[in-house]
Amino acid sequence: MALRPGAGAEHHEATVGLDLLADEENPVDAFGDTAYSAGDTRQALHQAGHRLFFKPAPLRPAVPGGFTLDDFTINTTAALVTCPAGHTVPLADPGGQHHQRKAAFKGLCTRCPLRERCTKAKAGRILTIRPHHDLQAAARHQAATDPDWQADYRRWRPPVERAVAWLVQHGNRRLRYRGTINNNTWLHTRAAALNLRRLINLGLTHTGGSWQLAPPTA
Repeated sequence: MALRPGAGAEHHEATVGLDLLADEENPVDAFGDTAYSAGDTRQALHQAGHRLFFKPAPLRPAVPGGFTLDDFTINTTAALVTCPAGHTVPLADPGGQHHQRKAAFKGLCTRCPLRERCTKAKAGRILTIRPHHDLQAAARHQAATDPDWQADYRRWRPPVERAVAWLVQHGNRRLRYRGTINNNTWLHTRAAALNLRRLINLGLTHTGGSWQLAPPTA
């Protein structure tokens, strides 16, 4: 754990998350909210063999209550996209700064009976497919349908959030000092104190110059 500035892409949660797991020699179960669910982060951690419990970011329909990206059949390998009405159009090659791909339905939307649920654009629906789309779509599907994933997420995510709440309670969202070194020392001291308090609550004792933690009972 290290104190970081609050702004800048290099200090975003997804980037910090990669740094936190960089020294792990074996795959781990990683839990996090949507801030850690960026495509590049998922790709890197997936390749490292980690099991991810990051809540996928919700999809926003172009029309309130209408179709989302997941209602389309998107084949990134064959470069084809089929809409809910059954119209199929080609998926363009990656382009632009973010290497996105476009699928334009154009005139196919003009008399489509599902248009009201799909788009308000006069030129028809245009889908933007970002890098790592397949990985993100699989993550959304798993979070929505996999009962084992859901059970682990519900069991272990709350303790993660509880630890964060302990850290920032009593006005500790704000830094106490000027300068990175002083605040970094303060952050580590507070984290150590909270860890010690938690261990004591779990049964840690100090007897005869040594610390002992009683094993959990069945």
